[in-house]
Amino acid sequence: MALASTDLLRLATAGSVDDGKSTLIGRLLFDAKQVLTDQLEHVEEASRRRGAGMVDLSLLVDGLRAEREQGITIDVAYRYFATPQRTFIIADTPGHVQYTRNMVTGASTADLAVILVDARKGVLEQSKRHAYISTLLGIPHLAVAVNKMDLVDYSEETFDAIVRDFCDFAQGLNVRDIAYFPISAKHGDNVVEPSENMPWYGGTPLLEHLESVEVADDRNLDEARFPVQWVIRDHESDYRGYAGQVAGGILRPGDEVLVLPSRTRTRISRLDTFDGPVDEAFAPMSVTMLLEDEVDVSRGDLICHVDDAPELERELVATICWMTDAPLRAGGRYAIKHATHAARAIVEEVVDHVDIHTLKSDPGASELGLNDIGRVHLRTSKPLAFDPYSRNRATGSFILIDETTNDTVGAGMIC
Repeated sequence: MALASTDLLRLATAGSVDDGKSTLIGRLLFDAKQVLTDQLEHVEEASRRRGAGMVDLSLLVDGLRAEREQGITIDVAYRYFATPQRTFIIADTPGHVQYTRNMVTGASTADLAVILVDARKGVLEQSKRHAYISTLLGIPHLAVAVNKMDLVDYSEETFDAIVRDFCDFAQGLNVRDIAYFPISAKHGDNVVEPSENMPWYGGTPLLEHLESVEVADDRNLDEARFPVQWVIRDHESDYRGYAGQVAGGILRPGDEVLVLPSRTRTRISRLDTFDGPVDEAFAPMSVTMLLEDEVDVSRGDLICHVDDAPELERELVATICWMTDAPLRAGGRYAIKHATHAARAIVEEVVDHVDIHTLKSDPGASELGLNDIGRVHLRTSKPLAFDPYSRNRATGSFILIDETTNDTVGAGMIC
């Protein structure tokens, strides 16, 4: 039940190379007193060996040897910490363009994205790319942290210019709200405590914003969605339940429901959890659903209310983030994993390609290359029960898999 609480915030850091994402997370952990003594001693020793004049807080996050040697983030690193107001799960995502696919993975479940911008360099292409991907992934809240303000003498004019630049770019983004923060992750300015070096800034520190941003309304509580993950049987007690995670809406015993794709109608008789039966279930609770009738339900089926069923089709148009060297072209065949459902898909058409600079689409594109983003028309081997991604991130997303290598090659958001 704890994970269903609005006291949990999932956030991802994103931005260009060397904007200070790992340092910012290290600063949050350090100033929030979430670093163990032995961890701090190890980081202090590593900082001395590297000749750093002060503790390199990025070492609290960059765990891979290659990351420490190159001074960059390669893979997604997850860190957990808590304050009296909220629990946080942070995904530190890579800034290099060749690791955009890793960024997509880390940001896919986030409620909020922190976009870092180096105050000396301003808004770069990769900053725009990550901001665009964050909104494409349905992240409703952005926090733009203009970092390294200490290297521009804490200039209000520099901060204001970057805010104007980002605002101009953000007019083409579909995002609920954007907040801006002038910070120095290295020195702690406006990260956890207000900065004495920037008296002109009248807003809150970044952590205070993260503690207070409202995410309860982000979940779809109107349209019930329950992808069946597992069928639980106990022949001795004649128990038959369907386990899964609620992906939308509110489900209660007595509700009339529809099982897709069979379109069988029945009613919920009980909702079980690890702690016992509950009177209602909502996203993202994990429950076992018992039905009044003996109906044919299996993994991959979707249970919903009878009056708000999702689309059930074999053809769909989706925005794809392409993640492999071999390009996506018409005629390509892949395995598709949608919610708990597995099928095969063929690419009917590459509809367009997005220019990350202008956010405009190029309808003349014939393929998507590594890290490209564009719309694709797919036809699947059997019907999928789906929603537009803008309405439900769980039932509106999928991955494409190369059946030869079993590699995930694309992440899709249904239009």
